[in-house]
Amino acid sequence: MSDVKKVATRASYGAALVELGKEYDNLLVLDADLAAATQTAVFKKEFPDRHIDCGIAEANMMGVAAGLSTMGFVPFCSSFAMFAAGRAYEQVRNSIGYPHLNVKIGATHAGISVGEDGATHQCNEDIALMRAIPGMTIINPADDVEARAAVRAAYMMQGPVYLRFGRLAVPVINDRPDYHFEVGKGEILRDGSDCTIIATGLEVAESITACDILAANGISAQLVNIHTIKPIDRKIIVEAAKKTGRIFTAEEHSVIGGLGSAVAEVLCEEFPVKMSRIGVEDTFGESGPALELLHKYCLDGEGIAKRIMSELGR
Repeated sequence: MSDVKKVATRASYGAALVELGKEYDNLLVLDADLAAATQTAVFKKEFPDRHIDCGIAEANMMGVAAGLSTMGFVPFCSSFAMFAAGRAYEQVRNSIGYPHLNVKIGATHAGISVGEDGATHQCNEDIALMRAIPGMTIINPADDVEARAAVRAAYMMQGPVYLRFGRLAVPVINDRPDYHFEVGKGEILRDGSDCTIIATGLEVAESITACDILAANGISAQLVNIHTIKPIDRKIIVEAAKKTGRIFTAEEHSVIGGLGSAVAEVLCEEFPVKMSRIGVEDTFGESGPALELLHKYCLDGEGIAKRIMSELGR
């Protein structure tokens, strides 16, 4: 995919906010002294009166957003995933989730691909944290097209939404005329019969590479893109299990509490089959170049393919 256009989904987030800001006057953007990194600086430049820098006080930012939402505004709170989901968890739960307020959380720099910032900033637990909050919608887009669509969808819907974006530029894979984004709906990107890979976020592009490697080794893999982790598309998961009888999940998140756990819950309740979770094992990350970390933790296309071939006995 070296010749494919690549865009960091955090950049897509900033661009989508500007597009929406031109259409809707009640959209506000809040940041915690990270506007350049979260890419909301482009919104600040376009709409300086509608951008609020809350300083390095993420918990307070969530409370400010909660209050603004009760006045008819639609605030997008922006910070690194580690701070938006981790540091401010209590305020997200009690001030936004509990009263089910119309606040959107734009969490950037999620996952191990944060790279050189190291384990303290590589949040591999945020999906697990947000999944546990009743009524919280979680969207983890795979590319630029999906990220822009997700931001618009989040604005249009009522209630709290957690949007997960990355620092690393990733291939644009959804730039086709028939692309359609719908909250809660998965999509089949590759057809196959030997197994199914259910992927989310940047692991979708890596899973496309894995499918190509598997095909070269005689394995036909179906690929399902799950951008909405909560509410998850139960139907597409069950249909995949019935078709191939073998499920692998791929995510740039801990194998505990994320996409793999959500898929396992669906399968256990509706159609139990053998499944394996590919993600960050029960460990913290480390500092290093993003691509090298993805390779070391077996989260690139090669690592995914090797894991699948090993488990299928090939």
